[in-house]
Amino acid sequence: MRQGKGPEPADGGPVTLPDRRFTLASLAPQPWKNGGGVTREIAVMPAGAGMDDFLWRISVAEIASSGPFSCFAGIDRQIMLLEGDGVHLHGQGIDHRLDVPLAPFAFDGGAALAATLLGGVTHDLNVMTRRGQMRADIHVLRRAGRLPACDALMLLALRGRWVPHGLQAGEGALWTHVCSAHELVPDTSADAALVAICLSRMATP
Repeated sequence: MRQGKGPEPADGGPVTLPDRRFTLASLAPQPWKNGGGVTREIAVMPAGAGMDDFLWRISVAEIASSGPFSCFAGIDRQIMLLEGDGVHLHGQGIDHRLDVPLAPFAFDGGAALAATLLGGVTHDLNVMTRRGQMRADIHVLRRAGRLPACDALMLLALRGRWVPHGLQAGEGALWTHVCSAHELVPDTSADAALVAICLSRMATP
């Protein structure tokens, strides 16, 4: 695991190097659990875990047709529109239009939901954590911001270039070990956006 000191953030403190860097274009497509769509997995823990035994999972989904969502009992889910017209999520007391980009929506992964396209193909970021064991906090940065320390971290640049990690649009970085608090700063135009997912273990009762 690469845990050495990396570049200096804007506040001057050391940042550990990520375990992995990636691009969205390099992620292999996989069929949904229910066969109704395609997902590109960014990371899953434990490494190599299947759809029924992961602790947390981050992926990007491509939805090209309306249909049911897969059910994941005991899982907390968050979904966020990245590109496209979005979808209408409905079922089991949930009625939500996911049509505002970069606005996370949290729901019970075990709920039987259907997704109706609001237009053409849509791309969404999906975060799933096992209830009572992990928590995911999604931060959307459009200007300089400080991230808290966490047990794992995923960064995905959507627009602009971000330092200290040098991430550009469509590029990401993943830390599967404890990551210290640090600041991220766009060094390009005002039209910048970056998604940070901070994952933390929950205290055992």
